[in-house]
Amino acid sequence: MMQALNGSIVALITPMHESGEIDYVSLSNLIEWHIEQGTNGIVSVGTTGESATLSVKEHIHVIEKTVNYVEGRIPVIAGTGSNSTAQAIETTMESKRVGADFCMLVTPYYNKPSQAGLIQHYLKIAESVEIPQILYNVPSRTSIDLRPETVEIISQHPNIIGIKEAVNDNQRMKDLINLANSLEKDFSVFSGDDPSFIKLLKLGGHGVISVAANIVPDKISEICSLIMNGDEEKATKMIEKYQDLFELLFIESNPVPAKWMLFKMNMIKNNLRLPLIELDKKFHEKINNEMLKLELL
Repeated sequence: MMQALNGSIVALITPMHESGEIDYVSLSNLIEWHIEQGTNGIVSVGTTGESATLSVKEHIHVIEKTVNYVEGRIPVIAGTGSNSTAQAIETTMESKRVGADFCMLVTPYYNKPSQAGLIQHYLKIAESVEIPQILYNVPSRTSIDLRPETVEIISQHPNIIGIKEAVNDNQRMKDLINLANSLEKDFSVFSGDDPSFIKLLKLGGHGVISVAANIVPDKISEICSLIMNGDEEKATKMIEKYQDLFELLFIESNPVPAKWMLFKMNMIKNNLRLPLIELDKKFHEKINNEMLKLELL
């Protein structure tokens, strides 16, 4: 039976040693911490997990280890998107083999397919691999916008079960919620934008796939729970406290700031793979002050 997917889902960072090798001890510790803190699901090797600089073998190994560490306690969503349809199919197949519960597929980046090309891309993957699949739209990174009318066509496939939408636009959110409500099957709409996720949840969204949950997992989980239990006022008041943190997490390319913060919290070593490098020193004091204010240090 498919695990329910809602609430706070962390777009988990991938901890690394100075050599660039994956730090599996820290990965295991992070996963335990997330489960203790109330995180409802884990995205393994998405954008925040530095999927772009992991080899296919490493990519699958991190997903497999994540599945093993989680031990079925919360859902694991494997990041398997690619700008090559064949590559996306292979990674999705391998993720299913190692036990992922869901896959998340970012729109093809750089080669900029048309909306008709996106339909064929997603339907080909859905037809090729029998695993629940989540579409992921983040035009600020990919230069491609997966339009709601395109989502409507793709969502008819039984293996397409939701979308992570990172566009902060009220009409876009409403269109996707209306689509989800009109389908004769379950289709979930997740926010992919920490600063605006509360708006989507208030409109009837199902959760957030969050970068900020790397740093304040208990708070993001609590905000989701409050909204889902009808206490919008308390949730709104609570989220205001974290808006500066949300902005600071993108003061440089994600996951550079998130890794620096987790390093300051003694959760990981501050290592990334080129071309990403560690956070510029000019931002250290600003982030440090915000973390002190939020009692994270």
